[in-house]
Amino acid sequence: MKRVSNHEDSVLKMLREDQDFAIEYLSAALEEIDEEGGEAVFLQAVRRIIEARLGFTELARTTGLSRTNLYRQFDTGGNPGLHTLRTVLSALGIGLSQLVGHSQTA
Repeated sequence: MKRVSNHEDSVLKMLREDQDFAIEYLSAALEEIDEEGGEAVFLQAVRRIIEARLGFTELARTTGLSRTNLYRQFDTGGNPGLHTLRTVLSALGIGLSQLVGHSQTA
């Protein structure tokens, strides 16, 4: 079980420290968004980067959005609006156009 924990820690570290990895990670999730369950996978990917980089409390402080609503919107079954998604990605240092552009060139 320790090995899984180390893998998870490594992924979180890469999401936190490596911008290219975070963009690749989200782009891969975005490519699957039209598949069944794809929206949930994408929201989970965004959530993991939120947790790795800022945490929900700091994200709420940075964006001016409600922490409780952010938790709900980026949880399974969540449904953030485009404005919220763009605001959150921007706070994470990632532009939505980077994901779309990356997916098209990959």
